[in-house]
Amino acid sequence: MTSPPVRVLIADDHTMVRESLVNLLRGGGIDVVAEAADGVETLRLAQALRPDVVVTDLSMPRLSGLEVIRRLFESQPEARVLVLTMHQEDEYVLQAVRAGATGYMVKDSPAAELIAAVRSVHAGKGYFGPQAARALAEQLRHPERDLGDPYGRLTAREREVFHLIAEGLTTKEIARQLAISVKTAENHRGRVLEKLGVRNTAELVRYALRKGLVD
Repeated sequence: MTSPPVRVLIADDHTMVRESLVNLLRGGGIDVVAEAADGVETLRLAQALRPDVVVTDLSMPRLSGLEVIRRLFESQPEARVLVLTMHQEDEYVLQAVRAGATGYMVKDSPAAELIAAVRSVHAGKGYFGPQAARALAEQLRHPERDLGDPYGRLTAREREVFHLIAEGLTTKEIARQLAISVKTAENHRGRVLEKLGVRNTAELVRYALRKGLVD
């Protein structure tokens, strides 16, 4: 009996990238059930559709891929996530795995490798490209390394506010976006800046770029 196709949700904020991935995966017999352009939409679709595999970038608007993975595994421990990103640095690999990712590969990998990675992650075997495998091996050799959470001590709500600030929204716009009062939004904004040790929006944006939380 033929097994049903793997159901995949693709999350990437670049339309052309998503379209390319959809065509590639469908050409490999994989069923792309939905696409998401930001972290909040990714979580909503993942919870509504329960795909077999979520293929996500790390740097996305509204919520980063790291935060998506963390929240997804809080609500769906059985979820399987494959990170597909341009970030090759060890810290991103380790943070993604700690958040719950079951696979990690970079975007300049061969097309056939992505299809193999999705099938491997779906089968529960995981999949890590050469750079990611090296980073994990290095961490095993030096477990004392602690790269920390790029969001520091921010709460879940403060992480959302962090992204909205980084996208240039004003306090009033943040309040409207999150359906909270302007005073509450001001308080969240102040705590975000204080906890991250930045003085203003420009420094927060530089921090977000440096940590790979936004493009």
